[in-house]
Amino acid sequence: MDHFRVDKLTISFGGLTAVNNVSFQVEKNSIFSIIGPNGSGKTTIFNLVSGIYKPNEGQVILNGENLVGLTPDRIARKGIARTFQNIELFGKATVMDNLMLGRHIHMKTGVFSGAFMWGKRSRAAREEIRHREVVEGIVDFLDLQSVRDQFVGNLPYGKRKLVELGRALALEPKVLCLDEPSAGMNTEEKEDLSIWVKDIREDYQVTILLIEHDMNMVMGISDRILAINHGVKITEGVPQEVQNHPEVIKAYLGEGI
Repeated sequence: MDHFRVDKLTISFGGLTAVNNVSFQVEKNSIFSIIGPNGSGKTTIFNLVSGIYKPNEGQVILNGENLVGLTPDRIARKGIARTFQNIELFGKATVMDNLMLGRHIHMKTGVFSGAFMWGKRSRAAREEIRHREVVEGIVDFLDLQSVRDQFVGNLPYGKRKLVELGRALALEPKVLCLDEPSAGMNTEEKEDLSIWVKDIREDYQVTILLIEHDMNMVMGISDRILAINHGVKITEGVPQEVQNHPEVIKAYLGEGI
């Protein structure tokens, strides 16, 4: 059975076809990157995968189930989590609070369900402990201990990007979609991020879909790469194949790469 694939995805906005008949398949626990210039349709593909947009045609298949037509929340419950180009965190909440929000889809007892019935209270307490254990593991994994109780809005940009990555991990996804995770990071932060992405794949057994402009990162960590332009697939393959494809060199990488 296929782990994750998109089949003939197509969507138009006002007569302009943003994604046109794009198909690809991703092996379990691999890192699959999508590259292309601004406006090429990369983020639109993520919006289709995560249910923000509904395609005019095509399917998004996770473990044999077509997710097209489900709400973003239902798709998250099925196991697809994502980060965004523009950080979407609660700036006036702490790092821990933001990470705990990532656990919401796994919470079976309501926030107030334990307040009135002793039996439910103990169940809610056990559940709370379990969620906090998961979040504590993410704090340790991403080295966020020093900022765990700080308000996210007060953190430097690179740290906020890590918190958003952590919140997506808190969903315990099967597929993690990272949209420009290194944007705004300095060279050292990007190097650390590359290591973390590979470690996430190994330690959390997660399949990773990556949109990223930093070609050194893409070429260094990807198992396979899809190159698109104007919403159309140009080529797909291992990094060396894509890097040497004449249309890719012309469109994205420049003659010097």
